[in-house]
Amino acid sequence: MNKIVEEAIRKIKELEENTPCGKHIITGDVRKLSSKLFSQIEDKSIENVFILCEELLNEHLWALGVIAFDFAYRMKNHYNESTYDIFYHWLKDYVRGWGDCDDFCTHAFGELLRQKKSLFVKIIAWTDDNDFWVRRASAVILIPAIMKNDYEGMEPFTISDRLMSDSHDLVLKGYG
Repeated sequence: MNKIVEEAIRKIKELEENTPCGKHIITGDVRKLSSKLFSQIEDKSIENVFILCEELLNEHLWALGVIAFDFAYRMKNHYNESTYDIFYHWLKDYVRGWGDCDDFCTHAFGELLRQKKSLFVKIIAWTDDNDFWVRRASAVILIPAIMKNDYEGMEPFTISDRLMSDSHDLVLKGYG
């Protein structure tokens, strides 16, 4: 296991131990930790950082997922065509909560789509996926482009029209 991942696990355990009974770790504290950990990464190539992200995601802990998705977003200036396949794999294999979905899709994955609008045709197909998290992601991923008024070549209403009658409430809330 990579030393950054080991440090992340150790620091998250410390945060948990120092959190009052009945409370939970604050996302802001996890993001501060993520920033410190990212600065300690010696090899900041996109390949290496994404390997670290995968290791963090493999732990299946919410806080480590926040760190992984933050690391991925910090690599936004290095996204390329193969980034989609990596991110889609993470969406399918690791996103299992609305917080994961929204964090990942409004930052790293949403930024990839904003940069590479030609990927929108792939996003349309997500609206028919059996996994409701992927269907929710098809709407949430559009938020960065819409917020920056940078969605030329994409048709957000195509997504909302396809999801309008979805059977899952978290999908409906996601496109709302």
